Amino acid sequence: MKKVIFITFLVWMGCKEAPSADPTFGIVIHGGAGTILRKNMTAEKEAEYRSVLAEAIQVGHAILKAGGSSKEAVEKTIHVMEDSPLFNAGRGAVLTADASIELDASFMDGATLDAGAISGVKTIKHPISAAIKVMEDSPHVMLSGAGADRFAVEQGLETVEPEYFITERRVNALKRVQDAQKPQKTSWSPTEKEFLQQQRYGTVGCVALDLSGNLAAGTSTGGMTNKNWNRIGDAPIIGAGTYANNATCAISATGWGEYFIRSVVAHDISALMEYKGMPIQEAAYEVIHNKVAKLGGDGGVVGIDKKGNVMMEMNTPGMYRAHMDSEGKLTVKIYKDE
Repeated sequence: MKKVIFITFLVWMGCKEAPSADPTFGIVIHGGAGTILRKNMTAEKEAEYRSVLAEAIQVGHAILKAGGSSKEAVEKTIHVMEDSPLFNAGRGAVLTADASIELDASFMDGATLDAGAISGVKTIKHPISAAIKVMEDSPHVMLSGAGADRFAVEQGLETVEPEYFITERRVNALKRVQDAQKPQKTSWSPTEKEFLQQQRYGTVGCVALDLSGNLAAGTSTGGMTNKNWNRIGDAPIIGAGTYANNATCAISATGWGEYFIRSVVAHDISALMEYKGMPIQEAAYEVIHNKVAKLGGDGGVVGIDKKGNVMMEMNTPGMYRAHMDSEGKLTVKIYKDE
C-alpha cells in the first residue's frame, strides 16, 4: 500500500507545472555613438557625461521597480537626456545648415507593435513624448514638420521657442563644420577629419523590459550637424532606429543614419532572433559588424530581450551607454574598451 501511495505521489509531482521564474525587468540607454576618445575628454567632462547617464537610467529603473510600464520608463528616461545640453537631442541638439533646429523621435510598444514618430519639429520640448502621442492619439505612425508641432500643441504637450534648444557649443560646431566644408577646402588635418566624422552622429535612446514582460524602445535626436533639405536620419524610422517586439527584443540605434536606414538595423536584429534563434548579442554583432560596417557605416545599438538579457554593441571607438538590472546594479560606460 505504501508503495502505491509513493508512486501516486511521484505521478502527482510530475504533473505539477514547474514553478515559473520570478518576473524580471531591466533598462538600457545610450547617448550616442561615435569617435569618442579619451584623449579628447577632460576628466570633468567625462564625469559630467557619466553623471547624467546615471541620473537618466535611475529615473526609468525606479519606475520599473515600482511596477510601472516600460513605456513610461522609456519616456521619462529620455526626458532627462533631452533636457541635458550634453546630448544631441532636445536642448543641445545640433544645428542645421541654416542654424535652425529640426528634431526627430520615435517610440514602439513591444506588446502591441504600435508605434509613433515625429520628424523635423522645432518647438516640442520633449520630442519622445510627441512620438508617443502620435502612437496613442492619432491614426498615424509618423508626423513631420509644422503639422507635428501643431499636433503637439493640440495634445497639450509642452512647447518652447526654438531658441531654447540652441547652445553655444552647437553654434561653434556648426561654424567649424561649415568652414571645413567650404568648396575651396580640398584637404583636412587628422583632427578636422575626426571632428567632421563625429558630426554625423548623436542620438539618445532607451529600451526597457517591465515586470509585466512588456518591451518598449524609444529614440530621440537632433540629427546631423549642418544637415540640408530637411534631411531625416534613422532615429524616427520604425525598424531602422527603433524597434520593439515582445517576442524578441527592444532596440534603439545611434550612428550614421543613412546606413542604418538601408540596413533596417533595429528590425534586422529582431528578425535574426525570431527566425534564426540568435541570442540578442550575437544578432547585434552580426548586423553592426557584418552588415552596417561592410556598407561603410558605423554606429551602435543597445537592446534588451524578453528575458532581460542586454546588449550594447558598436563598431565605433565609443558610445555613451548605461544599464541597470532588476537588482539595481548600475553599469555606465563611454569607451569601447570598457
